[in-house]
Amino acid sequence: MKAVSGIDHIAIAVRSIAAVGPFYEQTLGARFAGQETVPDQKVNVAFFVVGGVRIELVEPSEASSPVAAFIEKRGEGLHHIAYAVDDLAARIAELKAAGVRMIDERPRPGAQRSRIAFIHPQSSHGVLTELCDSGEGAEEG
Repeated sequence: MKAVSGIDHIAIAVRSIAAVGPFYEQTLGARFAGQETVPDQKVNVAFFVVGGVRIELVEPSEASSPVAAFIEKRGEGLHHIAYAVDDLAARIAELKAAGVRMIDERPRPGAQRSRIAFIHPQSSHGVLTELCDSGEGAEEG
């Protein structure tokens, strides 16, 4: 199996990007790197870069969003860690063949023109894990 090539981003579930963003930008000194809506996931996302690492704030855009359910159940906080991979479809096939439980059986659209797939937390020791390819990647801090 191929290894991941690095951490793409760390995602934090929030009720409001507008309320939480200033903490990252003003208090921590992270650089705002863009915001967009990801309709497929029913979320708005904002990226902040600190030391070359991207932090993704994930806000539900609809009450039916899985992130809304996550926040309702667990509150705001760490949602997932995303890892960069070179060939997402091939990586999904390798993981499935190895018995890893996938939430996404094939790549789907993600933020910043990436393609994504999630590994079920039961197969990743309780951590929701996202695999990403073809995104813009972390910007230099």
